[in-house]
Amino acid sequence: MKEMTMDTELQKKMEDAIWCAASLFNRNKTSGSSANLSFLHDGIMYITAGGSCFGRLDESRFSAVSLDGEHLAGPRPSKEWPLHLIVYRHKEAAQAVIHVHSLYSILWSTLPHKDTTDIIPPHTPYLGMKVGKVGLVPFAKPGSEELFRLFEERVDQSDGFILGNHGPVVAGKNIMDAFYNLEELEESAHIAWELR
Repeated sequence: MKEMTMDTELQKKMEDAIWCAASLFNRNKTSGSSANLSFLHDGIMYITAGGSCFGRLDESRFSAVSLDGEHLAGPRPSKEWPLHLIVYRHKEAAQAVIHVHSLYSILWSTLPHKDTTDIIPPHTPYLGMKVGKVGLVPFAKPGSEELFRLFEERVDQSDGFILGNHGPVVAGKNIMDAFYNLEELEESAHIAWELR
């Protein structure tokens, strides 16, 4: 597989992605090698490689994948790369996606929810202002075709998502925006869990 070449803008996006990943890892929003993130640049998705740890992420741990799903350069991409492509295909404003296995989102996903297109109550105004509606995707094995099918069936019904017993998937207009949206979703899930 060929190596990636970088311009200044791609370098900056990589730096922001690495900072976001380290911040999430250092504050226990994810652990081990269980998370993945991506961003778009010049019509190509740059996504963390399979088995990447957010606490040790560097430029060598990114894969370049076309919007048709072809692996173009770098190491093997995360097995959940189809989730990211589904978001990009359905959410025109999305330029970055973060998926982690954060505690309160997972806890909240295990409860019964009457409306699975909007599962987190608006205890503060900020989730609605930053993310919008957060939908629940039923559990399926991580990286499975069933998970990708279930996610694609629901992607147009909500703005952010929690994969059941698995964790949130949140987009943004850039990687920092996706990071802020993820923070708001997880904090809102924490508040909801404490107030349940």
